Amino acid sequence: MIDNADMKFGSVTDKEGNVIRLTQGMYGVLLHGEDRQLRKDAFQTFYRSYIELCNTLAATYFGNVKKDVYLSRVRGYDSCLQRALEGEDVETCVYENLISSVNESLPDMHRYIALRKKLLGLDEQHMYDIYAPLVGDAELKLSYEDACDLVVKGLAPLGEEYCSLLKKGFSEGWVDVCETTGKRSGAYSTGAFGLHPFVLLNYQQTTHDVFTIAHEMGHSIHTYYSNANQPYAKAEYRIFVAEVASTVNEVLLQRYILSQTKDLNMKKYLYNYFLDTVRTTLHRQTMFAEFEYLAHDAVEKGTPLTAEYCNELYLGLNKKYYGDAIVHDDEIAYEWARIPHFYTSFYVYKYATGIISAISIVNRILTEGEKAVSDYKKFLSSGGSDSPVELLKLAGVDLTKKDAFRTAMKEFSDTLDKLDKLTK
Repeated sequence: MIDNADMKFGSVTDKEGNVIRLTQGMYGVLLHGEDRQLRKDAFQTFYRSYIELCNTLAATYFGNVKKDVYLSRVRGYDSCLQRALEGEDVETCVYENLISSVNESLPDMHRYIALRKKLLGLDEQHMYDIYAPLVGDAELKLSYEDACDLVVKGLAPLGEEYCSLLKKGFSEGWVDVCETTGKRSGAYSTGAFGLHPFVLLNYQQTTHDVFTIAHEMGHSIHTYYSNANQPYAKAEYRIFVAEVASTVNEVLLQRYILSQTKDLNMKKYLYNYFLDTVRTTLHRQTMFAEFEYLAHDAVEKGTPLTAEYCNELYLGLNKKYYGDAIVHDDEIAYEWARIPHFYTSFYVYKYATGIISAISIVNRILTEGEKAVSDYKKFLSSGGSDSPVELLKLAGVDLTKKDAFRTAMKEFSDTLDKLDKLTK
């Protein structure tokens, strides 16, 4: 309620003299914009609100972590991490594999941050530059019908049956396409047992929205297969695997467009799109996961989480993950205070394991073909019939070992090499 209702974030003024009131959503819009002074003003103004309330927010977060520690001890767990993951049937080694594997690959992350600095032409790169667009004028301006055709072509490696389900969804009313008054913003997929899934879009002719079609249909066809092959009690899949099918579709579509286009600007855009997706969904979420791990470990050992302690811990991680090619502005030390997921402890790591699993599955499909597709469909059809880690093994992904993590890290490194070569 402090973050969502009580806090006021102030206003900033753009080049035309327009006053823009900062909200959580508008802050994100401005940070992705091309106006650097506006990004800086938004960054500094936005964080001022957290700095003013940092002691209250630290006490609130400390209370949340103490609750986790208490529940873990009275229920006989070795740690807060063990209690959180056991409730999802996930072994703690999965969490540990994630953090150690990402830490091993941080030199490539630092290389990407340095490349961003070079491509943006900056003498000094700041944290408010991290979302600035690297490539402009590369939009796929397609009608909805043409976008659907492109998605079907891009997902052809998943086989005729999968693509016929895609076409069925597009032609038989699964998708509510256009923005209308009162409709939920963004995009969403949902399903009810015994009915086909439903997708809500607010389609605009942008590259992002083309990928959104593939993403949401990934959710829907996962739901379709699970409902068709599992009884009601076992049809619903866990959050841990919920983003795997959607991300598989996005990665396959990106690979297809790259294989077809001769437009160098589009290639740059797609390489950057993939790298930023991995940076935000894998690296950043793993940094959050490591912060949670260290914060809980500190409280388990008797250390209180003061604002100063949280700031020092978070700033240290930010420096480790982003490297020397960026200025670690004073405000970024307070970012921990604005992450709502920290109040659902040990949740964010699932974003990272989801994209790691998806990249590994795509690589297997494109190299092994029909056998890998058959295994992937077993996973899609499995619902919640076993633990999520065991279900991913059906698709050839074993998160209790480091192979899938290394595959994703190598894909990031190889894509970075391609972008670097293309921009020299």
